[in-house]
Amino acid sequence: MIISWFSGGVTSAVACKIAQQSYEGVKPIFIETGGHHEDMPRFIKDCENWFKCKVKVLQDKRYKDHLDLCEKLKVMNFIGGAECTRTLKKKQRQLYEKEINFEFEGQVFGFEFDKKEINRAVRFKEQYPLSKPLYPLIEKKLNKAACMSMLEKVGIELPTMYKLGYANNNCVGCIKGGMGYWGHIKKDFPDVFERTAKLERKLGRTCINGLYLDELTPERGRHKLPPMPECDLFCEIEFADIMSKEAEEIFKGGK
Repeated sequence: MIISWFSGGVTSAVACKIAQQSYEGVKPIFIETGGHHEDMPRFIKDCENWFKCKVKVLQDKRYKDHLDLCEKLKVMNFIGGAECTRTLKKKQRQLYEKEINFEFEGQVFGFEFDKKEINRAVRFKEQYPLSKPLYPLIEKKLNKAACMSMLEKVGIELPTMYKLGYANNNCVGCIKGGMGYWGHIKKDFPDVFERTAKLERKLGRTCINGLYLDELTPERGRHKLPPMPECDLFCEIEFADIMSKEAEEIFKGGK
């Protein structure tokens, strides 16, 4: 069996499809966080039709969504990453690996052909060798723009979050977002913004390094959406920002 982790984003969708064309026994798996845009089920269904198979869903049902987790665990964003990523995604992956007793030939991840993404892919392989990671997008030198184009060519409408200008299809109101991101969330999803702002005050914790969302002014919330980290199956702190020598060679030489 080949596990193919489908995040609900464009890169993981294309990675799943390429894996199906390259290997036998590919099993797409989606980890439900409860915080996605309402368009997500439509995109998953379209991808299932493309994959010609159902996508298995894993979920920690103790929490309704990422904000419910934050409230119950009394956490927000912090320097070491986000607890919602660790609990709702990373732990679900690890539990599934143990559930099937690590009986798989590999795991497909949607890292794109991008300098930083290649570095993170290298770091992941170094830290989790038992996961047997496979990176079809890096192997084929496909970036996010190429994946978007591929989906459009096969008739799959892009997720709404991309069409609104967001860099990924994470939970709406990702607590790892910065001022520019939250400035747009306030405009596009005022109910999510208000809920998060109230939760910050209730917990006495913030998403943006000590700045409460209800203190965010239009001047501080930049107009252009900044790059956002993908909500991965692991934690940001595990991967150094410094480009590894191996990643540099892959990116420059296409190894």
